[in-house]
Amino acid sequence: MEDRPQKAHHAKQAGTKAERKKAKTNKNQEKNNPKAFTFQNAGRAAKSARRNMDIGEKKLHVPQVDRTPIEAPPIVVAVVGPPGSGKTTLIKSLVKRYTKHNLTEIKGPITVVSGKKRRLTFMECSNDMNSMIDIAKIADLVLLMIDASFGFEMETFEFLNILQSHGFPKIMGVLTHLDKFKNNKTLRTTKKRLKHRFWTEIYQGAKLFYLSGVINGKYPNMEVQNLSRFISVMKFRPLVWRNTHPYMVADRVEDLTDPDLVHQNPKCDRSVTLYGYLRGTNLKNHMRVHIPGAGDHVIDDVSILPDPCPLPEKERKRLDEKAKLIYAPMSDVGGVMYDKDAVYINVPGNFTKKSALGVRGGEDGSDEESEEEEQQLPIQHGIGEKMVMSLQDAKTTLASQLEESDFQVFSSSAPIRATDITVPDESLEEDDTGRVRRRAIFGDEDEMDDEMDDDEEDEEEEDDMIDSEAESDDEDNHVPKRGEALSKYDTRNIPKKGDKDLVKDTDQDVVFADSDSDLGDDDAEEDMVIVDGRRKPTVPDLSDDAFSDADTSDEIEMDGEVAWKDNMAGRAENMFFANRRINLMSLIYNDLSVPAEKIASGDVDPNRKSGSKNSDAQEDDEEEDDDDDFFKVDSKNETEQPKEVIDSTKEGYEDVVLDEWDDEQVLNSIRNRFITGNLDDNQEGEENGENGDDEEEFGDFEDLETGEVVQTEPVEVKDPIQAERDAVAKRKAELKKKFDAEYDDDDEDGPKLDFYETKKEEISQQLMLNRAEFEDDDPQTRAMVEGFRPGYYVRILIKNMPCEFVENFDARYPVLLGGLLTSEEQFGFVQVRIKRHRWHRKILKTNDPLIFSMGWRRFQSIPIYSLNDGTRNRMLKYTPEHMHCLATFFGPIHTPNTGFCAVQRVSETGTSAFRISATGVVLDIDHSVEIVKKLKLTGYPYKVFKNTAFIRDMFTSALEVAKFEGANIRTVSGIRGQVKKHLPKPEGAFRATFEDKILMSDIVFLRAWYPIKPRKFYNPVTSLLLSSKTDWEGMRLTGQIRKDLNEHAPQKVDSIYKPIERKERRFNPLKISKSLQADLPFASKPKVLKKQKEQSYLAKRAVVLEPEEKKIYTLMQQIHTLKNEKTRKRKIKNTEKREQFMKKLAAIEEVTKVKQGERRKEFFRKEGKRVAHEEKAAQGKFKRAKKA
Repeated sequence: MEDRPQKAHHAKQAGTKAERKKAKTNKNQEKNNPKAFTFQNAGRAAKSARRNMDIGEKKLHVPQVDRTPIEAPPIVVAVVGPPGSGKTTLIKSLVKRYTKHNLTEIKGPITVVSGKKRRLTFMECSNDMNSMIDIAKIADLVLLMIDASFGFEMETFEFLNILQSHGFPKIMGVLTHLDKFKNNKTLRTTKKRLKHRFWTEIYQGAKLFYLSGVINGKYPNMEVQNLSRFISVMKFRPLVWRNTHPYMVADRVEDLTDPDLVHQNPKCDRSVTLYGYLRGTNLKNHMRVHIPGAGDHVIDDVSILPDPCPLPEKERKRLDEKAKLIYAPMSDVGGVMYDKDAVYINVPGNFTKKSALGVRGGEDGSDEESEEEEQQLPIQHGIGEKMVMSLQDAKTTLASQLEESDFQVFSSSAPIRATDITVPDESLEEDDTGRVRRRAIFGDEDEMDDEMDDDEEDEEEEDDMIDSEAESDDEDNHVPKRGEALSKYDTRNIPKKGDKDLVKDTDQDVVFADSDSDLGDDDAEEDMVIVDGRRKPTVPDLSDDAFSDADTSDEIEMDGEVAWKDNMAGRAENMFFANRRINLMSLIYNDLSVPAEKIASGDVDPNRKSGSKNSDAQEDDEEEDDDDDFFKVDSKNETEQPKEVIDSTKEGYEDVVLDEWDDEQVLNSIRNRFITGNLDDNQEGEENGENGDDEEEFGDFEDLETGEVVQTEPVEVKDPIQAERDAVAKRKAELKKKFDAEYDDDDEDGPKLDFYETKKEEISQQLMLNRAEFEDDDPQTRAMVEGFRPGYYVRILIKNMPCEFVENFDARYPVLLGGLLTSEEQFGFVQVRIKRHRWHRKILKTNDPLIFSMGWRRFQSIPIYSLNDGTRNRMLKYTPEHMHCLATFFGPIHTPNTGFCAVQRVSETGTSAFRISATGVVLDIDHSVEIVKKLKLTGYPYKVFKNTAFIRDMFTSALEVAKFEGANIRTVSGIRGQVKKHLPKPEGAFRATFEDKILMSDIVFLRAWYPIKPRKFYNPVTSLLLSSKTDWEGMRLTGQIRKDLNEHAPQKVDSIYKPIERKERRFNPLKISKSLQADLPFASKPKVLKKQKEQSYLAKRAVVLEPEEKKIYTLMQQIHTLKNEKTRKRKIKNTEKREQFMKKLAAIEEVTKVKQGERRKEFFRKEGKRVAHEEKAAQGKFKRAKKA
């Protein structure tokens, strides 16, 4: 029965339970009918397909290499907005949301852990132009604060234009001050209007959040939580500039200059260290960097520090409370600052027990309490204050208390006091070989154990004498002070052959940990000898007559107690070397002074150089790494090294073997094996045939690491014709493969990728190869070859920093350190495409200085504007309206397609005008730029012939005329000509020919082009060196200087407009011969009449009226006189009526004004009563609610 197999489980196929399961699996079966839910209209299907394709095309972009490391640096979240928009309140609310920490003051970057794999660095951006430009270059996400009660301000649009020039990172808008709207309809209208205006500047659908009123100094928790969720899921696309340059945002700055130097010369250059997370690409040591506001500098040293705000080590579903860290050293959060070798805790103020208890001394300086203070209630203190007060009450120090303390191991044993235990001190001694040996010096060496016999003591003394003789040969023993880094004394030399006495000094010493169990008894410590470079316990000779039976038994018992320590150092060293990875780079390029043991074990420092000391960063890294190990590798002295030592890792050769290579014939036999030899195939084949096969020439070789002998195989010499045929066949196969890949259908192998997917796949594969290339190397080698990777928290030392940077340092302004490429360190003429901003007040003028923000730099230069006419760059005096133009200026060279923005001044913080002057992009880099200016030379004819004329006042000498011989000229009327030979008199006159006869009144001009060279002016903006960061003044405009000096523009006499005096031209009458007049038609014949000298008859004849005409004329005069009189009387009556009407109207207006005043008073009286009633009612409700 026991061997019978158990019954297998069979699922139910019928029944209620089976039907329920079947219904659950077939829940959406009716929706899966493709014919029932397809398009019924072909037009609608085509429209849907087009829409899907449009959406897919909108998502496409130029694929960029995402060089973000696995452990990415914190994301920089910049909070930008005008003054009073709520920037500080938002940062405090977000920090409270992520870390539950209340910030009192915001200075510098604030880094928090926001998730299991994400950290955020918050930075508040002030409204000065320098800070806005710097923040725009490093921000990954921008929270744009907008005061909804006021609307958009100039700072918002200025920052958006700066972002557009430097990459345009992710932006989220935040509307604040919504609690000021009392009417919901007005609130909705304002939200909609601001949202659409925000979408116009960014893109349709940009995120816009709404934050209502402030509660207890912070925004509501639900609204902040909603914003934080969107921040946590935000994805960032790599920007071109940041994807090709390393940079760092300094979150802490320290001055390491010697105080004595500062005391002697307060204006001396300083040595400054900058701390922060690396971002962008890899940063190499001794790289040239630019600090915006402080100029170009060279990195002196870079060291990696422990991450002060690390991500959680263990992956969990949700973030643990302990992992919600915050790091803001400039804001003094927690008062903790990290250095490479220390942690500083800042305790603000002086805390004393007297101040905590509120005790005040009397006027005479006594500590007696007054009667009023005695009546006060006791002050409640926190846990931290109580602990500090208890420490202040201590009568003795902690060291003295430890000395007086005792410890009893067993109940029957005597208590052990701390003063009875002697801890060995360390001292370093150096022998002849340069090896440093660590001697343990005890406080009382003369006191020996009384239980040891005299013979044993004699043996130990002899051993000590032997060791002391071997160590006393070095007279220059250097004993460093306590606490001095041992890695500075790291020298180890390989002894030559035959130096048997020095063989024991070739291996590394292993020192025990500082504990009683590791140190053992004094006897065990003394009975240690050095064998093969290792310290081993001595084995007592049991056959020695000097030892008694009791002594022998005691010795054996003692050896049994420490049997587990036997060969402990050797086993530890073997484990240590077995776990170390062999560094191939160091094996190939190692220094000759590196011993064989270190090479074999892989313990080789790639940065090590002969006769040089390790850097401080390496010393500290070694010290920190050794702290956690049970055994420590001894530090060796590198201060003194012999220049030449034997490389014992290579096989030694006898002199007879080496003398063979002095023969010229032997050298010629292998000459063709090098690149400088004869590479002719035929000759090489002949030599191979003469000297034998390849196996004899190259020989077998042995792998020194594995010991495996690898035999070489003879290389087949192919026929040249066959080799050429094989090459042609290979090329044909490649062409056929390429043709098949382009035209054949790859559906059989899998889905066919388009160009976009193929490029993304290539980029991802290349990125994986780059990451896998250095994965097996140690961090030192990686840093030396590829630089320091982004994501590290580093300490960068920069020397020769101006003293003003330290003296005027302000944590509210960002300190950015951007790496420069090799091409960006050079200066030259940069040609850009520029456009004046449509909101700027004035057009830009040539040779007026502008401040450019290009790359990491902010500098002032003098541009020259021009337009390309196809054959030349024609200079413009002013920038054109609503179109681009070219600009050329002197400055640092940047790669083409680099964006920039320009402003006229960075010190205008209170101006109401738009501060961004122009934006553009770099086009070309050329050290010799050709810009020409139009030049017109005018002259006047003084002799005119048929097709020739003599011109003067165009040139001043015959040499100038000779220069322009053959040049084209023309008159104002359009007659073209050419310059011929010069004339002897007057000076500068010349003969010119024209296509027609010109007049004496014509003006002749010559159109030429004059080359213009831009000025070599480069003035970096050094705002961080000023005490007031917003007061930097570079080269000012002439108009600004006159405005500051309150001066008027000078007026030149020649520039004043003069009245134009034109002489009246007299034309000669046209004379036509009589024969020609006879042939002309009558209409064209000139009608020439003689001028009449006397008056004609009609003019002399008088007009006499008839009697009837006189009566008619008199009647008409009388009628007109009556009409004029009636008109005059009618006007007088109308004037009187109008005056009476105006009097009546004035009386009516006076009455109406009085009545309106009474109505207004009554309205405001009732309105005031209503408002007062509502306020009383609201106060009553509040009081009732409070009582309830």
